Amino acid sequence: MTTHKAAPVNVDEMLKDLRTLVEVESPSRDLDALKASAEAVAGVIESRLGGRAVLVGTDAGPHVHWSGGGEPKVLILGHHDTVFPLGTLRRRPFAVEGGRATGPGVFDMLGGLVQAVHGLAALDDLSGVEILVTADEEVGSGSSRALIEERARACGAVLVFEGAADGGALKTGRKGCGTFEVSVVGRASHAGLEPEAGVNALVEAAHQVLDIAALGRPEVGTTVVPTVASAGTLDNVVPAGATVTVDVRVESAGEKERIEAAFAALAPHLDGARITVRGSVGRPPMPASASAELFALAERLLPGVGSMRVGGGSDGNFTAALGIPTLDGLGAVGGGAHADHEYLEVASMAERADLVAGLVTAIRNA
Repeated sequence: MTTHKAAPVNVDEMLKDLRTLVEVESPSRDLDALKASAEAVAGVIESRLGGRAVLVGTDAGPHVHWSGGGEPKVLILGHHDTVFPLGTLRRRPFAVEGGRATGPGVFDMLGGLVQAVHGLAALDDLSGVEILVTADEEVGSGSSRALIEERARACGAVLVFEGAADGGALKTGRKGCGTFEVSVVGRASHAGLEPEAGVNALVEAAHQVLDIAALGRPEVGTTVVPTVASAGTLDNVVPAGATVTVDVRVESAGEKERIEAAFAALAPHLDGARITVRGSVGRPPMPASASAELFALAERLLPGVGSMRVGGGSDGNFTAALGIPTLDGLGAVGGGAHADHEYLEVASMAERADLVAGLVTAIRNA
């Protein structure tokens, strides 16, 4: 069992730790940067909570795992990778002004990590609590999913510290999401001398884009959006290859199955063209039922707190799909995720840290 001296929530100390984490840039897939970031996260956890935070090495970067000892009852879940490339900090340094903290990653999701740690630090007893901070959430959680699911099953309840929804609402449902890549192989030829000898991969890709876009069913929450395309080599060559990348969001398991089957069934329109498809709806939908019990606790602790179903996915999708009670959006109140205007509302930090402490206490006493 980890022992430490409980400390009241102090916003100045929270901002100090937030600066520490923001100033260690952590773009996904940059292994050196992620190692430094994981060490910084571990340092903040150990300094505030005691014990030892273990770095779990993977080919996607180190995850950070900490346990307060005893029978596991609640998993605090987050990530330390961000979407911003190295050098963003020079252009957009950490700052606190006008009641807002700004800098790369303050809202998604370093502020939430800091609030979680300081909320736990206010408790006398940390037994039953685990923290898992992953290194690859922004790129699909390929190396962390199994560990997330393992620790979620062991704990039986999951609190996710992604940024809050609009107005500070907690996230009680999420769409499932995934990415597909459709590759087209045609045949090159001279565009002026004998275009008929080629098989135009760009024309085939255009047909596929229209077929793919038609798969969306917004009336049931399914969006299918072609987002990136490339084709061709020179302006006088019939393109021999093309690729189309597609973003997919679904609200139900049935729609996940329908979309995956539809992509698998895509067929070429042009004679001689070949198509291959990669991808899936990798994050299953997070149903509102998964958060109902925990949100009821949060409402009692913070009357008036809102709830919202959102389109973006998180690692909470994985734990909710296992049937494990999961409540998301417990992190920073603010906005601008993945954008230059990202910010955190400083006035909300203490309240949200106190909510962490209350939820953990209520879960352990249930």
